[in-house]
Amino acid sequence: MTEHIVVERTDAYPGVLVIRFNRPEKKNAITAAMYQRMTAALEEANADDEVKAVVFLGTEGCFSAGNDMGDFVGYAMSGTMEPPAGAVFIKALAQAEKPLVSGVDGLAIGIGTTLNLHCDLTVASGRSLFKTPFVDLALVPEAASSLLAPRIIGHQQAFALLVAGEGFSAEAALEAGLIWKVVGPNEVEMEALAIGAELAKKPPQALQIARNLVRGPRDEVLARIDEELVHFSARLKSAEARAAFEAFLQR
Repeated sequence: MTEHIVVERTDAYPGVLVIRFNRPEKKNAITAAMYQRMTAALEEANADDEVKAVVFLGTEGCFSAGNDMGDFVGYAMSGTMEPPAGAVFIKALAQAEKPLVSGVDGLAIGIGTTLNLHCDLTVASGRSLFKTPFVDLALVPEAASSLLAPRIIGHQQAFALLVAGEGFSAEAALEAGLIWKVVGPNEVEMEALAIGAELAKKPPQALQIARNLVRGPRDEVLARIDEELVHFSARLKSAEARAAFEAFLQR
């Protein structure tokens, strides 16, 4: 349901496009339709000169619990050779032309964590938890996280996050360099939007060039997304993953 992703602009924060997870009853778990809506929103931002920055937000107490497990199981059982909708979104995320800001309050699981590796500034509340249970679900890292996380937080921290599946508190994420700032739960949304609005005031061409210089070439990131996707898609359809999904759904 597309209403599970709210895409909006407001006069209070000119130049900012907000992409909001809005499925709190499912902890903002992301379905194929939600991925498609977010991909369209990023493409809209790229094409619209009035959009100067994009801000990702969740709902109170939850950013996103990651991929919807029902969708995972459906894809695994379908036999399709098409890439999952999440893969298309991840490539759109990696190729976003405008600055990306995220405001995290509460759970940030799986893609709820790795999405932030593509953001330029992330603000989180002190009650946030960053965790990627990929291996526990018989899967592998995605969203070029196997490339970006070691660059950003170092090998040991990246291994703990992506392979061991250790959870990072907001304070640990800040210390590791995974996020930029920790604020109170009631301040996350306002702070993230204010950051987006401040970026939107800057000379747009200089901002884009500076961002591209800081982020570096995207070819390697896109190549790693493709490499991860080969393994991720194969793992989704493995007997090991099916057993892990069934165990998860029976909790």
